[in-house]
Parts: sequence; C-alpha cells; structure tokens
Amino acid sequence: MAQPTRSPRLALIIFVIVGAAACLALGWWQLQRYESAAGSAQNLGYALQWPLFAGFLVYAYVKFVRLERQEERGELNDDQPKEIPEDLLPARPSRPAAADVDPETAAYNQYLAELANESGGQPSSPHNRDRSTRDI
Repeated sequence: MAQPTRSPRLALIIFVIVGAAACLALGWWQLQRYESAAGSAQNLGYALQWPLFAGFLVYAYVKFVRLERQEERGELNDDQPKEIPEDLLPARPSRPAAADVDPETAAYNQYLAELANESGGQPSSPHNRDRSTRDI
C-alpha cells in the first residue's frame, strides 16, 4: 500500500485552525450579545457552546492523527469494526403491494394523477391560468 502524501494533512490542519477560530469568534460574539442590553440567557448558552465546538474540532483531529499512526504501525485491532454493520439500523418499511392499498386511497390517487395530466403536471394557481378564465 502506498504511503499517503502529507498535503491532505496540511489542508486538514488549516481546516481545523480556521474552524476552531471561527467557533471561538462566534462564542465571543455571543458573549458580547449576552452582555448587551438585548442579551438573554440563550446568548450565554451559545457563548458557552461555541468553544465546545472548537474543542471538538481539535479533539477529532488529534483522534484522526492517532488512528492514522496506529494504522501505519499496524497496531489497529482487527476486532474493531471498520464498517457500519448492516443490522445496526432497523430496516426501512417496504411499500405496500397494490393489493394492500385501500380502494378509496387508490381511487383518490388515480384522481390526482388525472388532474396532474390535465394541467400538464403543473399545480393550479392564479398565475398559471389564462387571462380569459381569471376571475375579475
């Protein structure tokens, strides 16, 4: 396996620095808003929340670097999952078969399809009607 180049690492470092600086700036801005006459407890909550986001960016980068180094040294455990298991989330419900659909619902859907075909697939609105049929 070829060794990864370090240029993506530089881009990631720049992203983390810019992202963390932006989060800290937003936290400072929210603190200034809290201290103003129009400030509320919500602004204080945001002022405390933004530095946490900045910290998470730094944490995620450090974790990424550690995992990358472990992979380079071959220290990663094979028992750790590397992909999301198929059975982690519940299965999506399937569409009901045509026989399972309520007859009233099927008739209503057919009616809507006919209306859509008559209007050329465009929803009816006063702007779509001809001027001769518009109410005056």
